[in-house]
Amino acid sequence: MNNFRVVLLITILLGKFSFSQDTPKQVSLDSVIITSSRIELPFSKNSRTITVISSEEIQNSTATNVADLLQNIAGIDVRRRGIDGMQSDIYIRGGHFNQTLILIDDIKTEDPQTGHHTMNMMIPLENIERIEIIKGPAARIFGQNAFLGAINIVTKKHVKNNVELDLKAGSYNRKFIGITAAANLKKSSHQIHFSNNTSDGYRENTDFKNQNYFIKSSLKTKNDPIQILATFAERKFGANNFYTNSPNFNEYEETQTSLVGVSRRFVANNLIIKPKLYWKRNQDMFLLKREDPGFSRNFNVSNKIGVEVNTSYKSKIGITGFGFDLAKISLSSNNLGDQNRAMFNAFFEHRFSLVNDKLDITPGVSLNYFSDFDFHTFPGLDIGYKINNQLKIYGNIGYSYRIPTYTELYISIPNFLSGNDALNPEKAIAEEIGIKYSSNNFQVSSAFFRREAEDLIDYVKETEDSPVFLAQNLRQITTNGFEINTSYHLKIQDNSHNITLGYTFLEDDYHDTNVFASRYLINSSIKHHFTASIDFELFKILKPSISYRYLERPSNSYNVMDAKITTKIKFFTLFVLANNIFNTSYSEKDFVPMPKGNMLLGVNYSFK
Repeated sequence: MNNFRVVLLITILLGKFSFSQDTPKQVSLDSVIITSSRIELPFSKNSRTITVISSEEIQNSTATNVADLLQNIAGIDVRRRGIDGMQSDIYIRGGHFNQTLILIDDIKTEDPQTGHHTMNMMIPLENIERIEIIKGPAARIFGQNAFLGAINIVTKKHVKNNVELDLKAGSYNRKFIGITAAANLKKSSHQIHFSNNTSDGYRENTDFKNQNYFIKSSLKTKNDPIQILATFAERKFGANNFYTNSPNFNEYEETQTSLVGVSRRFVANNLIIKPKLYWKRNQDMFLLKREDPGFSRNFNVSNKIGVEVNTSYKSKIGITGFGFDLAKISLSSNNLGDQNRAMFNAFFEHRFSLVNDKLDITPGVSLNYFSDFDFHTFPGLDIGYKINNQLKIYGNIGYSYRIPTYTELYISIPNFLSGNDALNPEKAIAEEIGIKYSSNNFQVSSAFFRREAEDLIDYVKETEDSPVFLAQNLRQITTNGFEINTSYHLKIQDNSHNITLGYTFLEDDYHDTNVFASRYLINSSIKHHFTASIDFELFKILKPSISYRYLERPSNSYNVMDAKITTKIKFFTLFVLANNIFNTSYSEKDFVPMPKGNMLLGVNYSFK
């Protein structure tokens, strides 16, 4: 790829924005309540590294799905295996895809079989209000699966009567049809979404057929409404070298993922109680040879049924948060066996506000119990000091813990992969110190962080002659890093423009870890990650958007740029999206080349 053309294009656009700026309307996150925290707090009062992607930013982005959206956030490493976010893995700050927790409306959606299924059930962008990204130790808040952070997808709550029809077509014979309807009635409101997305694939055996169903109802009461959420996603896709590099295999996979949740929020004076019931199911069928199902077929069904209650109480000495999460987890598998476990998590924390509300100190602890891995506790501490209304410094420290997945414990693929039922849980202590600045049209945040991890789980070959990749606990790995994120909002002749920049640096010290080959952890994490996005208006008619990312790993580096132009004519919204416009050759996952330049055309018709 011609890097000079990339730099030149960005320079021209930045130069275009440097003339005669009018004062833009105020952009503030103070009114955004971070619901993924146990104690509900406005964005500006949190003493953690949190990124919020608003619905407006989602609409203006070049992304058409959650995976593509997250890859433009520095420090979030999304390793996709094709277009439309196919079989994507999420890594935060150089961690592992099993170490990131995804929540939907504060409901945990981790999969006990494997973190590879984390992104199987992604909410359509049309139904998302915002996305909250918490980086750093989050086990004190969410329990063991939030080893390196958590991503909470908040769906829309307030809707207007409306019906939208989406049609898209593009490269690789990609065809998309979707319908989204919303109704705001006297005693309830409802959202319904259905979409069907197909493609022949950008190379052999990468075709897919995806369907998404989403329903959310809000039943009004005298106080806060009862929220009912139901979502189902089915994916059928060719998985050419998604998991192996053998030319003898022709992998294929089908997944079905569903989530049902009921939640309510009770407020009485200074007390807030938030109970929820939920059920998550995942079904996965994997063939090592697509044309020969009898050669090697893995079929897995996992279920998680849980109840969670979060409570917070305001008093003269601050805010106290406490609650519990109780769940029954099961797996039925022809390869991993039939497994069952009970899980219990309890937490307690208190936020002290001192020095005229300038200093906040929040100690807390989470207690986790798994019937097959006993009790573990995760203490942590957040501290923040508000220098003035725009500037705040903060720091936090916490312990993290993750039990092995069933795949890591029991997988068996002859001559390739083997689990290990003697694995120990992963452990880490992580700390960070950061600073935030926010004004009417400019925000910037930066943080230094460090993580000392032990017993990290990976599939390794200790020597060249080792017959299989064996799941093992590695020795100590220390990660140091730095990140900075900025956003700038401006107006030029009544046209709105937004610029965001992000950079993350990571450095891993493997100490005395010495293996011949590693599938996930050794020499695979990002070293430098730079992201940039620009969206602007032209004559109130056209909305161009450009996103750019540069990633450097120990084994390779690459630049990728996407561009989109959107226009709205009465009830119609049309867009043209070009991905990888400079035809970069790159891989986000070993042995899986990503597609060269490709295009997508779309039209949306909205009517009441």
